[in-house]
Amino acid sequence: MKLLNTLVITWLVGMMPLQAAPQDEINSLLDYLEGLQGAVFVRNGKEHNSQETRKHLQMKWDRQEKKIHSAEDFIKLCASKSYLSGKRYVIRLKDGSEKFSDELLKAELKRIRSQAK
Repeated sequence: MKLLNTLVITWLVGMMPLQAAPQDEINSLLDYLEGLQGAVFVRNGKEHNSQETRKHLQMKWDRQEKKIHSAEDFIKLCASKSYLSGKRYVIRLKDGSEKFSDELLKAELKRIRSQAK
């Protein structure tokens, strides 16, 4: 019986889709933000470069680490809006277009996951 249980568990694990660990996905999102050439990050009306943005989001992640179990949690709790003002973060891209950070990050997460398959 023990052998049967082991075989069933092994089979079930093998059937699960491979997915990156949440920390890997979050780091990939931070890398993506930091690599956005010419982008300006607007937080509470102030503009920040990509390195400042990464540092700020990393700090928020470190502070809320116990609440974050997925990349979606990270986006929702750390990378979508200001904790103090409630204002959504905006990213002004090189071409002048503006996007809410959570929308841009969700699209990037989808791309990351599609490449992992």
